[in-house]
Amino acid sequence: MADSFGPMQHGDADGGTVGMGPDADTPRKEPIRVLVVDDHALFRRGLEIVLAAEEDIQVVGEAGDGAEAVEKAADLLPDIILMDVRMPKRGGIEACTSIKEVAPSAKIIMLTISDEEADLYDAIKAGATGYLLKEISTDEVATAIRAVADGQSQISPSMASKLLTEFKSMIQRTDERRLVPAPRLTDRELEVLKLVATGMNNRDIAKALFISENTVKNHVRNILEKLQLHSRMEAVVYAMREKILEIR
Repeated sequence: MADSFGPMQHGDADGGTVGMGPDADTPRKEPIRVLVVDDHALFRRGLEIVLAAEEDIQVVGEAGDGAEAVEKAADLLPDIILMDVRMPKRGGIEACTSIKEVAPSAKIIMLTISDEEADLYDAIKAGATGYLLKEISTDEVATAIRAVADGQSQISPSMASKLLTEFKSMIQRTDERRLVPAPRLTDRELEVLKLVATGMNNRDIAKALFISENTVKNHVRNILEKLQLHSRMEAVVYAMREKILEIR
């Protein structure tokens, strides 16, 4: 098995993936249960072989399209779903919403060849926690699974730069029109949201605000519920759009 799924051509000179703060810092006792979804059987098999070498990761099932992915997610209740974007019968992004209904605790990482901005934005809106291009190395797949299982959002660097460009564009567009008033957050929730948007994890936020990690987690949960968001990544998008945090 080769040591990568394709050429190592990242949009960032440092390679790797871009992540945002973990929700948990304690070691896992049980293996991370993974469902692999891709319409190419050979690629699914390759992932299974690679991940079988990881003691803390267990592939519990596979699916060949989005419709089958929803069924398997409901039956298996995996921790992580690695899913392609474009597949027959039902695409990965469309499947995300249904998976969130039948297996709400499952975190979805899109693993795809698509570097289209529209696919990235739609995946985030649908509740995906990660967006990785198939050119990443096999080691990075395992690392991304662990990071997402611990509460981080993972994104390939080339896609992250496109996301930043869109953030800036969104900020410019808000100057040109009046926005509908946003749901009201408390002063403390706004403080937490600003720190989440800078990429800080819960432990660092707790230290910065002199509160407990559990209190931070409660604030993050309340923020996501009030704003009807699915992930910390969406919270960053919201913070940029509402000028809660500015990109310079």
